Parts: sequence; structure tokens; C-alpha cells
Amino acid sequence: MPDRKDFKVFRSSAGLGLRALRSFRKNEKLVEYTGRKVSNEIGDKNPNRFLFALDDQWMIDGSPRTNLARYINHSCAPNAQAVHYEEEQKIFIEAIAKIKPDDEITYDYGHEYFDQYIRPVGCKCSKCLGGKQ
Repeated sequence: MPDRKDFKVFRSSAGLGLRALRSFRKNEKLVEYTGRKVSNEIGDKNPNRFLFALDDQWMIDGSPRTNLARYINHSCAPNAQAVHYEEEQKIFIEAIAKIKPDDEITYDYGHEYFDQYIRPVGCKCSKCLGGKQ
């Protein structure tokens, strides 16, 4: 599995983003979405943009800066996806296309997140900005 030296946090049109520093194959695991496992009840009482649902009882609070996956931005034309490994109760970000060095890693955050956080301010992904970043 890749490690931190395979990525670079950078300033993007959407804030901070994550770039690949080497090539990745389609279907390759890129990074784990890490953080403290919290109950949905606690997450609902203390909401933040980095909560990732595991199931109807648990979520991962990915807000610590040590969670490299927190820097991956949403895209309407992503090159990665979030995959839930239910038995392990873990989320990994995996490539859905070949990723070249210097490509920004992106995935689709889903309709609920998009409607709550992105739509009100406008999507800043390269597809929605007309290829400009």
C-alpha cells in the first residue's frame, strides 16, 4: 500500500487538495480514511465536514490532519472512489482510473454531502470549472 511520501498536499481551487507523486494503477488502494471511530449519535451532536459513515451506528471522524485522505477533494469526474470494507470497518480510497504523477486525487462525495456543503457555494472541481484548476 502507498505511504505519505507518494502524495503531496497542495493548494487547489477548492482549498487544499492531494496530488499523486507517482503513478497508480486502476483499482489500486491509495490511502485509508483514518480517524477516531465514533457513534452516529456523537457525530450528529458534533458535526464536521470530515465525518464518514461506516453503517447505521458508526462513523469515522477524519478531521485530524494526520488523515491524509481528508485532503482529497470532491469531483464530478473523479479518478478514485471510497470503498467500505465492512468486515474491517475501514474506508479506503481506491483508483478507478490510472493516475499519473502530479494528478490531483479526487472522488465523488455523494449526493447528501454535495447538497449540504458543496451546492450552496458552487462546485469547484475541474469539470465544473471547465477544466481550469
